[in-house]
Amino acid sequence: MIGRLDAFVTVSAQDAADHRAHLPRSKTHITDIANAAPRPKSQASDGHIPLVVAAGRLMPVKRYDLLIEAFAQVVAVRPEWRLRIYGQGPERSRLRTLIDTLSLNDHVFLMGPHSTMETEWPKASIAAVTSDWESFGMTILEAMHAGVPVVATDCPHGPGEIITDGTDGLLVPPRDPHAFAAALLKTIDDEDGRRRMGTSARATAQRFAPRRIAEEYERLIAELRDARTPATVKIGRRLRRLVGPPAAKDAQRPPRATPPAAVVNAPSIAHEGPRALRPKGSCRTDSEGDASIAVSASGLSGQRFTLVLRQRQGDSEQRVPLHRPDTAKAPWTADLRRDDLSLSEGRWDLYVERAEDGERRRLRATLVEQRGLLSAALPSAGSVTWWIPYRTKDGFLALRTFRRLSHAEVTALRAGDGFLRLEGLLYGAALGEDAALLGISRTAGVSDFEAALTATADRHFQAVLTSMPGPAGMEETLWDLFLRPDRNMEPVRVGRLADDIVDRKQTDKYPQTELAAPAGGSVQIRPFFTVTNDLAFKAD
Repeated sequence: MIGRLDAFVTVSAQDAADHRAHLPRSKTHITDIANAAPRPKSQASDGHIPLVVAAGRLMPVKRYDLLIEAFAQVVAVRPEWRLRIYGQGPERSRLRTLIDTLSLNDHVFLMGPHSTMETEWPKASIAAVTSDWESFGMTILEAMHAGVPVVATDCPHGPGEIITDGTDGLLVPPRDPHAFAAALLKTIDDEDGRRRMGTSARATAQRFAPRRIAEEYERLIAELRDARTPATVKIGRRLRRLVGPPAAKDAQRPPRATPPAAVVNAPSIAHEGPRALRPKGSCRTDSEGDASIAVSASGLSGQRFTLVLRQRQGDSEQRVPLHRPDTAKAPWTADLRRDDLSLSEGRWDLYVERAEDGERRRLRATLVEQRGLLSAALPSAGSVTWWIPYRTKDGFLALRTFRRLSHAEVTALRAGDGFLRLEGLLYGAALGEDAALLGISRTAGVSDFEAALTATADRHFQAVLTSMPGPAGMEETLWDLFLRPDRNMEPVRVGRLADDIVDRKQTDKYPQTELAAPAGGSVQIRPFFTVTNDLAFKAD
């Protein structure tokens, strides 16, 4: 098939060289032109967040198992760092088992597929590629565009042709988790060097701008066209250029008379008012946990607009004016501040409403940038509020909100041989001498449980469970977790609200742990997060 082509183009130079080596007699022009990587519209990484990001199909060739093994070595030295792996594929269950085996459940997260990685790379300070083989490496360029240095295996064919080792990333021998861990730690420990590499990475990505790649294709096509043009035609063209253009045959003819224009009485078009709304816009969070909305002017027709937040389960609404842009093409904007808006806990859909006729349309999401939430903190005083903007499955902008008088935030949950250790921070209340962790059963006839709580520092607590009530002959028993700050105080729900993850149930997973049962024997306990991002235990 290749032999019947004028040219065959690969996306890497090494791949083209391999083809030429395997097809030494082919007359086809075999060359390479890289993939184009458009400049993203999202903000760039600031390099502050202790997060490594990898993305791609969960396939054996991607060697995410090696990445997880390497990250276990990183966590042993730098426990504050986290790893997120985006994508789906047949390796997911095997990777989940490896995470459980290495007890990395609070450090490595399988994020599942994401509609666009453009908003996820800026959250990272390092990107990781551990493949045994890459055709090119689009994820490398996407990360570089976001100012994120890439630690990658020097595998065939792409990484080594994109990354300059030590300048915009690091190259590591393939299939060596120890070398990969060392490269990650080197990048983690050198914060200034990491930022310099991030700056260089953005410059590197410009080599793959669509305009430059298009020019390479145009040159190739011109060369191929020239090669197929007969020699006689080329000689004729050169002669015509030397002699000049032939005299026009009609140069001496008088110009034709222009017929009179027909007079047409065009019907007047009645003004039918503003066009139908088609609002679309972006959202960006800041380090205070607030959100800014920008609605494209191209989908709006009218003079005044309001952003309406409507609670999905109920009739509650909040209205925020959209500010008029400075120019016709600038977006309409609104700032959503937790100090100004009182949003009850739940999910809120966002609409744009036109003042002239009251027309209201749901706001379609473009970019939803949540990076600010990774450096924001839960309020240390007053009620506990937290907002997470997100794109719904059908493409609209929504806001998940949490609002509680007090809250116990889980910071770590470690499952060991015969024990479960829970660590966290208490907000909106103070720990007393009789503080305890409570498990409230959802099933009548099944015992609740209580475990002593230890205050380890200001607002920090820890509880260790070594035994649990059995499931009382039932197939499974569920307990919801609460923290009782003191004997005379109301229990506080235990969960995870902070950062940018909308549904913890999908990402924060834990293995079964065998604990002793008070009546003898043992019980298998699996911690999990509910649909409200609260912690619960299940006994089988």
